[in-house]
Amino acid sequence: MFLTSCATLDGPPADNDPFESYNRSVYRFNDSFDRYLLKPVAQGYDAITPDFAQKGVGNFFSNLDDVLVIANDLLQLKFVQSLKDTGRFIINSTLGLFGLIDWASDMGLEKNHEDFGQTLGYWGVPAGPYFVLPFLGPSTIRDTGGLAVDSSYFDPVYKNLQKGFPPPSHKNSQAVWGMVTLDAVDTRAGLLKAEAVLEEAALDKYSFIREAYLQKRKSLVFDGNPPEDDGGFSEEDLFSE
Repeated sequence: MFLTSCATLDGPPADNDPFESYNRSVYRFNDSFDRYLLKPVAQGYDAITPDFAQKGVGNFFSNLDDVLVIANDLLQLKFVQSLKDTGRFIINSTLGLFGLIDWASDMGLEKNHEDFGQTLGYWGVPAGPYFVLPFLGPSTIRDTGGLAVDSSYFDPVYKNLQKGFPPPSHKNSQAVWGMVTLDAVDTRAGLLKAEAVLEEAALDKYSFIREAYLQKRKSLVFDGNPPEDDGGFSEEDLFSE
């Protein structure tokens, strides 16, 4: 993969993607991994798992994610939002049977999305170049650093996963790995229908995914109200079809 990253491009890389040659190589690796392993597993999971069970799995991991969201709410000094997200977590963890049922959304406590990459952006740290991570996909230099902090300090699943290195130092490492795998498969199954839109909309899927990711992250950093750009794509441009 690293040897093929030296291949030349047809033209100069985009300003926000100076590592495009490397990124495209990793993108092709990830695409192959998805096509030959992750997608077939997700299709099998989607075929045999009832919709209510898939919804419960998604709710469970969304509830765990609220721990990370609350921590980043506080780091961004969003105290009112942190109280709402804490209430959401408590309600779903108790009445919602450890998050399997999302009662909080029905009560008006909608899901928020915060992470340390967004926290850095909130405090003015620039996104930096676009960067594709093996297995994990689109990112930026800022978001890659944010992911490392989240997984080390805030994410309850990945914090426990770290205790499993080297095996068998932590007796629950197999259970945690099972949770990580289930989360990945369930997330991929949820994207099966959206994949058809991508196939039809994009002549160059790599560029489409890059622009969509960067615009989405910018929107999240600015809580849905990003400043206007002088050029480039907007979310409306990308998804107008």
